[in-house]
Amino acid sequence: MRNDTFFTLKTELAKRLSGGDRRSIGQADRVADDVETGVIEVELIVQLIADRDDPIVRMRAADALEKATRARPGLLIYVRQQLVDLLNTATQQEVRWHLAQIMPRLELSSAETEHVVVCLERYLDDRSSIVKTSALQALADFAARDVAQGCHVRGILKAALSKGTPAMQARARKLLRELEKTKPS
Repeated sequence: MRNDTFFTLKTELAKRLSGGDRRSIGQADRVADDVETGVIEVELIVQLIADRDDPIVRMRAADALEKATRARPGLLIYVRQQLVDLLNTATQQEVRWHLAQIMPRLELSSAETEHVVVCLERYLDDRSSIVKTSALQALADFAARDVAQGCHVRGILKAALSKGTPAMQARARKLLRELEKTKPS
């Protein structure tokens, strides 16, 4: 795709995701449908998450990407590194919680998984309870499929039971029960 066409599409997409305030999702659901069906390229969404000055566009782009990749995580294959980089650098709470939700959908090497787990652990210190709870869920998702992470994450979940927010405590209880079911004998 030529750069000027890409820029035009990115500008139009940003317009669709802008306006209103952080309490609304705007057209994020329709954009998610367009991403899932291939009408909108995932790279455009990731660029909007990464480099827009508008926090509403960033938030809605992250929301759209998270929703689009629930059923089709393979869409993330070509933007894996950009998403890992964003996980490490994002400061906006809405972007952080969506990135935490997306991370377990990525196909990662062992080294990449370790890096992502470290980033998600830092999210546990976020001011937002939603970011913290999303990070706990993501950590448990990694632990469920990676034996090496299992013991480590169980320790994090047990710590959340005693010193987490009420939402974190409730989620940690649920996640520990689920991990016990998947624990190798």
